[in-house]
Amino acid sequence: MTQAATPEDATKADEASTAPKRGRVWGADIISLHDLFWASRCIQVVRPGRAGSVHKHGPALYLLLGETQLVHFPLDLALKRLHWASPRLLRMRVVTHDQVDYTEQVEHDAGNARFRRSYRRPVERSDRVWLTAEAQIASRWSEAGSVNTARREIRSMVQRDELDSVVYEGESYDTPHDGNRWFTSALSQWKTPNAVIPELYEYQPGVWVHETSEISPGARLIGPVWVGAGQRIDGDSVVVGPVILPDAEQGIDGVADGASRRIDWDLVRSPHWSLPSLSTGGTWRRFIKRVFDIAFSLCVLVGTLPLFIPIMIAIYAEDGRPFFFAHKRQTLGGREFPCLKFRTMRRDAEKMKEQLATSNAADGPQFFIENDPRVTRVGRFLRRTQLDELPQFLNVLMGHMSVVGPRPSPDNENQYCPAWREARLSVRPGITGLWQVSRTREPQTDFQEWIRYDLEYVQHHSFVGDLRIIAETIRHMIRS
Repeated sequence: MTQAATPEDATKADEASTAPKRGRVWGADIISLHDLFWASRCIQVVRPGRAGSVHKHGPALYLLLGETQLVHFPLDLALKRLHWASPRLLRMRVVTHDQVDYTEQVEHDAGNARFRRSYRRPVERSDRVWLTAEAQIASRWSEAGSVNTARREIRSMVQRDELDSVVYEGESYDTPHDGNRWFTSALSQWKTPNAVIPELYEYQPGVWVHETSEISPGARLIGPVWVGAGQRIDGDSVVVGPVILPDAEQGIDGVADGASRRIDWDLVRSPHWSLPSLSTGGTWRRFIKRVFDIAFSLCVLVGTLPLFIPIMIAIYAEDGRPFFFAHKRQTLGGREFPCLKFRTMRRDAEKMKEQLATSNAADGPQFFIENDPRVTRVGRFLRRTQLDELPQFLNVLMGHMSVVGPRPSPDNENQYCPAWREARLSVRPGITGLWQVSRTREPQTDFQEWIRYDLEYVQHHSFVGDLRIIAETIRHMIRS
């Protein structure tokens, strides 16, 4: 059972209480997590002694730091400075103030005592950091053996009129001394860790969970909380942030190492997960989505109706009736409905399923075989072209489904993950969805991706996002 943080833990002044006591979080140590934090903002952290590490295409900016330096500073101010002054290199002095807002001293003088009060936060430390958009400057920094050498190298490359200097209030830490304080800031400031660690999903606002972790029904998590890989939180646990639960000590197969994690810079620039936030409870928004579903479905059915007769004839010629297959699935609130498809399997497919159970390639409740012997020749064509799903537009017209949403699932599949079940049953299931256009079909990852993409869709879906998913679905159909 995971040891839960108490409310008293959350109010301790010692920042180390929020940091992992040992091990890693999401496969990364503190320096790797820091660099991933900046990567999620499309900024690559470059450190001396790491020649060849600079990505020349992808990052928007390069942040030049020391070997173990960790920083926070107001990025919006730095971006404005880069835009208006247009320097090749921005030199920033990050001033870290003490956390104490008020100090009081007693002064003695010839037997007299008086109090001196200060309401200014004293400066704790002041460090230099560098920001540039040029990969050449960043590469020169990475090739240097130390920070001092790196500074001399870039000064030789940049003329005085190409350099701009500013001072910002922020935070700068050194890992061996007070690196744990960085976790305190990151817990509240890192809003999109799944931009660079796609195995994460937001279980609740401010609660980021690795897909290999298990959270039992009844467990209470109050953010900000990071749940590492392989953790198990039992139903009677209460986790109150700010707190970080590190990766399980026994190790988890398939968890990427943070230092060697490959960043998809194109995805960071134009992420599929950054759809505008939309409340699922808005009556007006639900009305617009419903009108669109009806209009789109009518157009599709009118345009494809001539295909129904030849498809039905082909199904009958190979395996007789029925033409359609109706499987019980769940929609809003767990209500069951018959999900319609053109029949693509033999009539005895359900009986054969038990015999083929050992060949199941899916890692969750799904049943998937690469070359399923139950599928007919006509069925293979219908599945490859996705024509078998055309009857589902009738489900959309009847209000059972939407054009875009989570994949419709039966009750037995929805029981595998209570949090996932409750989220996906809060919206109508869709003919297509984020999971369908984003999954990789890699071994032992399909169910984890299913959970991740369903939760991302429910939390961030929008009308514009639905249009993007529809366009991506059409692109996949044409390519197949």
